[in-house]
Formats: sequence, structure tokens, C-alpha cells
Amino acid sequence: MPGGMSGLGDMDELYEAIILDHYRSPRNTAAVDEPDIDLEVNNPFCGDEFHIQLKIENDAVSAIGITGRGCAISQASASLLAELVEGKSSTEVQAAVDAVRRLLKGEEITDEETDILGDIEALGGVRKFPVRIKCALLSWVGLGDALKEHLDG
Repeated sequence: MPGGMSGLGDMDELYEAIILDHYRSPRNTAAVDEPDIDLEVNNPFCGDEFHIQLKIENDAVSAIGITGRGCAISQASASLLAELVEGKSSTEVQAAVDAVRRLLKGEEITDEETDILGDIEALGGVRKFPVRIKCALLSWVGLGDALKEHLDG
């Protein structure tokens, strides 16, 4: 079908390509030695589940590993998260988590947030399928909550 699966043009084709690439070749899937954050997240309604591990050094993510299973959206989202957060400070990670939440809720995001998110903006198309928003948010919400707990603990 011309214009991608959705028939809406070049941007949709690009976004679909990014999501499929991350689904087929997920990033940062190796286990992390002696992680500072080690959590399991799951969505019991659809069966998506991930194991997320992070090493934090000098308030920055020095290593991340995400393994699990789920639909293409949840797996691509987890891979995009893994790619984005490596090397970022906890403040930058939390800002990205907040921006992704707003993006998927259809709320306004700033130009600065758009720059931070980069390819993750491809997940914005998920808004067209409300039942899939939880799939896209699963790893982000889990990481955001775990990071807050780690910092408060």
C-alpha cells in the first residue's frame, strides 16, 4: 500500500520503519552486572513483560539492559528507552519519561523535548490506537517509578 501501512504518507512510513527496526533488533538487551535498579514490569491485560536493569554512576545511567517479551509496540518502546537513557542523568531520564507520557496522551511537548526524544517521537502514532498506549508506556512508567524509588531510597 503506498504511503505505509496507514496510508498517511512519508512521516508514517518513517515512524513505522523506526518502530519495526527497534522491534526486530532491540537495543541493550544484555544483563547488567550488579545493577543498582533491577525491576520487572508487566501488563497483565496483554502479557507484555520486561526485566529492566540499570547501573547508576555519578547520577548517570552507565549501563542498561532490557529483556522481555510483548507486542511490537512494547518491545520497540523498551528498545527506544534503552537507547535514549544510557549516559543520561536521573533528571534527564525523568524528563524523558514525563515527555513520553505527555506525547502518548496527546499533550503538547516543547521543541526542546522533541529534540530530546528524537526517534521516540515515532511512538506518537500509537495515540491513534488508545488500547496500545499502555503497551508503549509500560517500560517508561516502570523505569520512572523505579528511578524515583532509587533516588528517594
